[in-house]
Amino acid sequence: MLLINAENLVLILLGLIWCVGAVMQDLRRREVDNLWNFSLIFFALAYRAFVSIGVGDYWFLLNGFIGLVIFVILGNLFYYARLFAGGDAKLLIALGVILPLSYDWIINFKIFGLFIVLFLSLGSIWAILYSFYMIYLNWKSFKNAWKKYWKALKALVYLFVIFAVVWTLIVYWISQEFLILIGLVVLLFPILLIFAKSVEKVMIRKVSPKDLTEGEWLNEELKVGGKIIKPCWEGVSARHLKLIKEKYRRKISIKVGIPFTPSFLFALIGLLIMFWKYRSWF
Repeated sequence: MLLINAENLVLILLGLIWCVGAVMQDLRRREVDNLWNFSLIFFALAYRAFVSIGVGDYWFLLNGFIGLVIFVILGNLFYYARLFAGGDAKLLIALGVILPLSYDWIINFKIFGLFIVLFLSLGSIWAILYSFYMIYLNWKSFKNAWKKYWKALKALVYLFVIFAVVWTLIVYWISQEFLILIGLVVLLFPILLIFAKSVEKVMIRKVSPKDLTEGEWLNEELKVGGKIIKPCWEGVSARHLKLIKEKYRRKISIKVGIPFTPSFLFALIGLLIMFWKYRSWF
């Protein structure tokens, strides 16, 4: 069993410690230091090298490098698909050195797949819970935004309701009840769209230029010293940040994203539980 292996326990402990540190930074400052993420790569590889030298078998170290390469690819895919911010992608890449816990790469790919599934599923639950928390803190803003978007998209809601009802009648008529799920998805889509847009409104904040940090998302374009700085997925660059701090004097509207690093911690803990409960699968 993987968890009985002392070497793997140290790796997992490193991953947990760094995930906790990333969560603390993310919740406090809405960013994770690059140095923190990259230091996990350094310490995990250094530990793998130490063990490999001690036992005279360098596969333990080589597995770490292979995992790093695989997760560099995954991290960049998630980042450029706009599923991850930069800090989240770097933390995922760093965990790639941790997760190859077996000399059997079939088992390693099982671990990778399970970790990603746990990350996405537990991350979705976390995002929903955090959204409700933000709604609770900003109920008035959310309610006003909901009314605004409901009024704008009311016709779309009614259209989808009609489609869902007609679809359900057709499904029952052809005795294919399992297809009713499609009608349910269609029915929920406009409601979830209005909900998402309303939540987005409560995630908008005003900050002074001195409090703006690299990577934060602008909610609107800024005109600074004759230059237009537009909102982008990558957030405020270091060059633009310097310009804003030097020449911009008004409050800046930014979008505050959901801190996603807790999802990494939940997924790693979930992985440990799966190792314990379903050890035969590994």
